[in-house]
Amino acid sequence: MTLGVALLALIVAAGRGEAADKVLRVVPHADLKVLDPHTNTATITVMHGAMIYDTLFAWDSKLRPQPQMVGKEQVSPDRLVYTFTLRPGLKFHDGQPVTAKDVITSVKRWMVRNTLGQALTKFVDKIEAADDKTFVIRLKEPFAFVEMALGSPDADIMRAQDAATDPFKAVTTTIGSGPFRFVSGEWNPGAKVVYEKNRDYIPRSEPADGLAGGKVVRVDRVEWVVLPDSFTKSGALQRGEVDMIDSLPQDQLPVLEHVQGIVISRVSPIDSYGIIRPNSLYPPFNNPKARQALALIVNQREYASAAFGDEHWWRECWSFFVCGSANGTEAGSDSFRRQDLARAKQLLAESGYKGEKIVLITTQEIPSISALGDVTADNLRKIGANVEVKVSDWGTMVARRAKKDPPDQGGWNLFHTTVGGTNMTSPISNFAINSSCDGKNWFGWPCDAETEKLRAAYIQAADEGPSQAALEALHRHLWQTLPDIPVGQYVQPFAWRSNITGVLHAPLLVFWNIAKN
Repeated sequence: MTLGVALLALIVAAGRGEAADKVLRVVPHADLKVLDPHTNTATITVMHGAMIYDTLFAWDSKLRPQPQMVGKEQVSPDRLVYTFTLRPGLKFHDGQPVTAKDVITSVKRWMVRNTLGQALTKFVDKIEAADDKTFVIRLKEPFAFVEMALGSPDADIMRAQDAATDPFKAVTTTIGSGPFRFVSGEWNPGAKVVYEKNRDYIPRSEPADGLAGGKVVRVDRVEWVVLPDSFTKSGALQRGEVDMIDSLPQDQLPVLEHVQGIVISRVSPIDSYGIIRPNSLYPPFNNPKARQALALIVNQREYASAAFGDEHWWRECWSFFVCGSANGTEAGSDSFRRQDLARAKQLLAESGYKGEKIVLITTQEIPSISALGDVTADNLRKIGANVEVKVSDWGTMVARRAKKDPPDQGGWNLFHTTVGGTNMTSPISNFAINSSCDGKNWFGWPCDAETEKLRAAYIQAADEGPSQAALEALHRHLWQTLPDIPVGQYVQPFAWRSNITGVLHAPLLVFWNIAKN
C-alpha cells in the first residue's frame, strides 16, 4: 500500500460517520503550507484565503470588479475621493464586527506586497475612517483601477490585530469573516485541511458570478485530501472516495476522460501559462544577456508537450499578457520565437558566465512544474551550463524561492511555475513583470527603471481608455529585459464526479455555490 493510499484510507474511515451529501472531499493541487495570502502568491494559499476571508470587491467571470463587502460607494466628481460603506452583518469568525479599522489596516498591509496594491499606493494620498463602517480613500490624482485593485483575489480583509503584522512576516492566525471557517484542530499538514460552513455568514443577494455575487455555501464541510501521486488521485475519484480533483494532472486525462460519471472541464475563464523565473539579484541572470540566453533555449512546443499533455490543451504564445486576452500582444518577441542554442551559448558567455553552478529549484509534487524544470536543465546543459537541480515538495520550494540569500547559501538562480492568466492579463496586475527596484516585488526581484516608466505610461494612458501604443511599447521592452520567460499557454483541466454541481467559472477553484447531490 502506497503512502497516498494509506492516508486516503485513514481519512475516508475517519469521515464515515458524517453525512456523505454534506462533506465535499477535494484533492488540492498542492499541500497548504503558508496561511497568509498577503505574503504569498501560491495558488493554494490564495484559495485558502478565499475560503476564510472576504474582499471589498470581487472579480466576476468577465474580470469586472463588483462590490462584495462594500455596500455603498460614492466617488467625487474629480475622481479623487472614494467613500465606501460596508454592508451590514459582516463579522469575523470570533464574533467581532468588521470595522473600518480592520479594513484600513488590511488594505495598507496588502498594498505593500501585491502588484496592483503597489500601483494603487503611488496614487493614494490618505486612507482614513469616517466612522466604524465607512472609510475614505483620497487620491493625489485619478487612478482608473481602484475597484479592480480592491477586488484582487488576495486583497483579503483581516482583523486589525492580524493585519498589523509586518507584511514580510506571515500571519499564522486563521480568523476571517468569509463563508468558511478553518478547522485548525483537524489540520494535518501533508494529509488533510478542513473547513466548515460559517453559519453566521450573510451572502450577498446577487447570483454567484466568478468570485463575485452571493457566496452561498451548500455543504457543511470541505476537506482537502492531500494525495501527491497522480494515479492515486484519479483512482480515488473513480471510486468515489473524493469528489473533485483541483488541477487534474495532464497525465491523468487519458485515464479519466472516458469514464462514466466523471466530468472534466476548465474552471478559469482565462488560460494559464508556464514561465521560467530567473533570479535577477545574482549572476548570471542579473545580466540581461543571460536572461536572453535563457529565452533562446526555449522551444515552446517541447515545454508544453512535456508539461501540459495533449496539444488540445495548450498552444504556443509569446505574450506576457495571455494570448486571446484584450492585452494579448506578442510585439517584440520575433527574435525569441525559435530556439537557438548556439546563440544562447554565446550570450551566456558574453554575460560573464564561466561555468559557475546554476541552482534550479523544482518540485515533483506538481507534475507540470517538474516537467518544465527537466526541460530547462537539459537545455542549459546543452549550452554548457553547470546546473544543479534541487528537488523538494512544493511548500519547501515556495519557502526557498522567497529567500534572497546567494544561490550557494540556500538561495536559487531559477525556478518554474505556472500562473493563472487572470492576474497576468494586465500590466497593472501582472506581478511577474513588476520591476520596481525596492525589493518588494515578486520573487526574482527584477529591477528596471524603464519597465516601470512604461508601466506608469500605460496606467496614465488607461485613464483615458485602452492604449495599444503604450501596451506594445512596454511589451517590446519586456522582451529585451525578460523578467520571466513564457514557455507555453494552456488550459488547466479539473475533474469532479457528476453528482457535483455548481462549480463556478472563476480565477480560482472556489467551494461556495457547489452542491453534492
